[in-house]
Amino acid sequence: MPRCDTTPACPAWYFSEYGPVGIDLGSKAAVAAYDRNQGTDPHNDDALLDRLGVTEGTQLVDLACGTGSLAVQAARRGAVAHGVDVSEEMLDFAKARADRFGVAPRWHHAGFLDYTHQGPLADVVTTKAALHQLPDFWKQQALLNAAAMLRPGGSFYLWDVIFSFEPSSARTHLQQWIDTAGRPEGEGFTKADFEVHVREEFSTYTWIVEGMLQRSGFDIVSHDFPCPTHAEFHCRRR
Repeated sequence: MPRCDTTPACPAWYFSEYGPVGIDLGSKAAVAAYDRNQGTDPHNDDALLDRLGVTEGTQLVDLACGTGSLAVQAARRGAVAHGVDVSEEMLDFAKARADRFGVAPRWHHAGFLDYTHQGPLADVVTTKAALHQLPDFWKQQALLNAAAMLRPGGSFYLWDVIFSFEPSSARTHLQQWIDTAGRPEGEGFTKADFEVHVREEFSTYTWIVEGMLQRSGFDIVSHDFPCPTHAEFHCRRR
C-alpha cells in the first residue's frame, strides 16, 4: 500500500484509499475536467471560510482537498492552510493554483486514514465531496482521525452526497437526482457520472453520519439538507 508523507506503511488489512473509487481521477486531463465540472468558485469558498471564522493565523486542514481551491483561499487570507489528498495529480493542480495566487499552503500526499497532522492542533478541519469514497466502517475511522487533529472547541465541516430520504423511497430519489443533475458531456458531470457514484461509491444516510460524528467526539452545531441527496454538517470538537 502507498505511504503518505507523515506516517509509516499501514497494515495490509487497511482500506486502500490510493486506488481509484468510482471515476478515476488519475490523469491531468481528468483532474482539469473535474475542477471544471464541479464549478469551483472562490467566492463560495470565501463564504464558507467566513462562516467558519477562518482568519489570519487560523490553522486549517482540508481533508481530500482535491484541486485545492479552499486551501488556497484560506492561505490568501493568512491562514496556515494544509491540503491533504491521495491523488498526486490533484495536488499538482492545487500547487499550480496556489502559485498563481502567490500563496503556499502546505500540501500532503495522504488520505483520511493515514494522515497524521504535525504541529499545532487545527482550529478548523473541512472535507467536501469526498468522505463518500470510504465505506461506512472506514468513514468512522476517518472521522476519529479528523477529531484527533482538531483542538477542543474547534470546527469540523462536512459537505457531501448524504441521503436524507427514507430508505423505502431510495430508488425514486436516486433516479430523480441522476436524471436532473446530469449534464451533457463537457458541460458538467454527466448522468453516467452520477450512475457510477451510486453504483460504485459509498454515500450513506444522514442518520448514520450523525451517529458517526457524535461517536467521534463532535457536537453537531448545525446541519442543512438542501435536497434529499446532499447534506452539510457544522460541528464542534468536544
